[in-house]
Amino acid sequence: QDMMDIEVKPKPPRPHWYERHIQPCVAELLGSALFIFIGCLSVVEDLGGTGRLQPALAHGLALGVTIAILGDI
Repeated sequence: QDMMDIEVKPKPPRPHWYERHIQPCVAELLGSALFIFIGCLSVVEDLGGTGRLQPALAHGLALGVTIAILGDI
């Protein structure tokens, strides 16, 4: 009688193969491309008086935006 009262929880469904394999790879590619592209553009557009501050801020902001957009993946 007691054995029938036990609730059996079903296993949660496994994510689709796209969400497990392809989506993280695309997110990594997009994040890296954005990070490198913005970093390189900040160095190309570097004016004489900014020194190291402009590329450092551009890389930091690019990294922050990339994490905010793609962090869930």
